[in-house]
Amino acid sequence: MSEIRPRRSVLAMPGSNARALEKARTLPADVILIDLEDGTAPAVKAQARAQVAAAVAARGFGQREVVVRINPPETEDGEADLVALAPAAPDAILVPKVRASDALIAVGSRLRRLGAPLATRVWAMIETPMAVVNAAEIAGAARDVDGRLGALVIGPNDLLKASRIRPPGRAALMPWLMNVLAAARAYEIEAIDGVFTDLKDAAGFEAECVQGRDLGFDGKMLIHPSQIGPANAAFGPGDEEIAQARRLMDVFDAPENRERGVIAVDGKMVERLHVEAARRTLAMAQAIARLSA
Repeated sequence: MSEIRPRRSVLAMPGSNARALEKARTLPADVILIDLEDGTAPAVKAQARAQVAAAVAARGFGQREVVVRINPPETEDGEADLVALAPAAPDAILVPKVRASDALIAVGSRLRRLGAPLATRVWAMIETPMAVVNAAEIAGAARDVDGRLGALVIGPNDLLKASRIRPPGRAALMPWLMNVLAAARAYEIEAIDGVFTDLKDAAGFEAECVQGRDLGFDGKMLIHPSQIGPANAAFGPGDEEIAQARRLMDVFDAPENRERGVIAVDGKMVERLHVEAARRTLAMAQAIARLSA
């Protein structure tokens, strides 16, 4: 099993906001996503870039994963972002408006030439119809030596605008979302659900988190600290799920069952493939416990 890392809550914040960056060091989000693109005004991009590079290089975020969304890499700002961030070594660089895998491979290659450690991964924003159409080809960058691809992140607002689907439009987007999710699973990378923008609708946010979890997403991109708790609760295994996973492991690990492929557990037929899912559930629970320690 590959390394399990919780990404239940991916909290976005503008790179220009020094107070938000400082507060992020204490928030219970799994991932801090610092935005140098849309969340940072053009007039302050250079200042924000230097500030973010310094903050990332200083560490201090504990066990939280730190990801920086750069400007489009083909632009002057995007290139400057890569130059500043490569030595700072964030956990990942999030590339916006990806349309095909060549953009990711180019970013990975540029990071290598700039001396960024191999541990710095690349994530891809899926926010255009072309990206959805090319989702499998984009996810395939995970297999390229310079791809560094670790996750696909949904950009629902851009997809709604480009597709002319009327908001809220979640149901209409469902085939698009599942296409991206299938691509991520095919290449064994993470898939992060997109933002929910109505901060006044707490019930709607929680419902969308549960739906995203049930669809198979690994976590959700957030826009406010108040969303962290519900996202962590929805995308993390609950007590009952953990207990059931332990029960399955115990049953299949019993000496009399080690050679059996199918066993009746609590009145249900369970196959060994379910044991793999149970093992991942327990590994995730342990990873979350380490993150919270």
